[in-house]
Amino acid sequence: MSTPSIWSTSRESPPRSGSTVDVRTAFELDYDRLLFSTPVRRLADKTQVFPLERNDSVRTRLTHSHEVANLAKSIGTRLIRTYPMFFGTSDEVHTDEIRNAVPIILATIGLAHDLGNPPFGHQGEVAIRHWFIGHQNLFTDLQPGSSAENKDFSSVPVAQQTDFTKFEGNAQALRLVTRLQNTSGPSGLNLTAATLAALMKYPVASHQTSDSYAATKKHGYFASEADVVEWIREETGLSAGQRHPLTWIMEASDDIAYSVLDVEDAIKKGLISAEDVLAYLRSKFEPDDLDKLIEQLTADFDRADKDEYSLSRVREIKVGYLRTRLIDRLVTGATNAYHEDRDAIFNHGRKQPLLGSDSEASKLCESLKKFARVHAYQSTGVLRLELTGSIVIRTLMDAMWEAISEREDFSKPGSRRLSPKAAYVYSLISDSYRWHFERSDKKNLATRYKELQLLSDMISGMTDGYALDLYEKIQRHDERILRHASSSSS
Repeated sequence: MSTPSIWSTSRESPPRSGSTVDVRTAFELDYDRLLFSTPVRRLADKTQVFPLERNDSVRTRLTHSHEVANLAKSIGTRLIRTYPMFFGTSDEVHTDEIRNAVPIILATIGLAHDLGNPPFGHQGEVAIRHWFIGHQNLFTDLQPGSSAENKDFSSVPVAQQTDFTKFEGNAQALRLVTRLQNTSGPSGLNLTAATLAALMKYPVASHQTSDSYAATKKHGYFASEADVVEWIREETGLSAGQRHPLTWIMEASDDIAYSVLDVEDAIKKGLISAEDVLAYLRSKFEPDDLDKLIEQLTADFDRADKDEYSLSRVREIKVGYLRTRLIDRLVTGATNAYHEDRDAIFNHGRKQPLLGSDSEASKLCESLKKFARVHAYQSTGVLRLELTGSIVIRTLMDAMWEAISEREDFSKPGSRRLSPKAAYVYSLISDSYRWHFERSDKKNLATRYKELQLLSDMISGMTDGYALDLYEKIQRHDERILRHASSSSS
């Protein structure tokens, strides 16, 4: 076995045979495999902040992910160009390889970081968790309200129940790229150990979370991927709770993207104006703070007002100034924090996010998040559509659980369904997901665990539009059954 390295290019399965003239590095292959994968394309119809948004200039989860990838790559590149040996070793050749690897790994994990998020934004995660919390009897009972008498039934261990009651999109992202994505092998996209380690924002299981540390406040993998995580740790030398050093940059880039760009989307939606944001910043910071940010934005806005442009163009110019200035301050703040705390990061001693300290940049980031929570996330339109999403997910989970669990033989997941509706809905579940469910060789996982995971796989994999369409199909099916029953009785 090779010496563990956080830059490991090892893959869980043997590398696929490719073109003899392919000169891409292992990490460039990772990025390309991810970019062309189905889960990335699905992000185009998944909510960032505003569910079911028809304004093309407002971000989807895909545009958000591309922006996070770009920001992460920019921070990595800035560090390398300013401090050429920053990520290096005493081996000059190896140092050059690492310098080339850092930006592409950051771009890859930035693009992948939200792959596991369900439809309707973070409200979708909440709806999934609430469904499992409301059906906790399923962990120990064969059927709701019954005792488990089937000899093939085993309860879901308590330590694994939190995979569902604390359902986490970050853990689902790891499952997608290492398991569910259709490929010819058993390891999903078969990405390198270094890329997978860097993708794990929370390198602990669902029963090991702790609020005391940025890397453990949520979980980053399910029991079903514990063997993958064990392999990643063997290859990289990382232990439970230890982040890959590049993960901190990806986390900061995500913070920058949604603190600045979610506010920009609220402006695009007409909920607030650029002037509102500037007035808010004036109330929170002194003129000389943040390298005279307030003074620069004021001059930018004055200059835009003096130009003989239409009002709509002036508004667009101000938004551009606001976005550019804010991102520059936050990227600089995150880069400085990473540089100043390099040793603690590489030795796994840092506890707070790069933009979660007492620095001016951290205070700016938190102020923008608070502003967005009040003026964007809590707007009536967003709350109304989030309610719609919650109802849709709850209804779909009810129908799909019936389709998954009501079958002829409990010990045979692919056996005949017991009702026409169950058979119909089961047929709507992804072939890939059903394949994993029906053929799983995970002997350490109870069949009930696998049933519940098929349910969360299917729901989290849906786009907003697909979830709505499927909801309407199921509703129409039920209405037809009711009309038929009513006409027959009369």
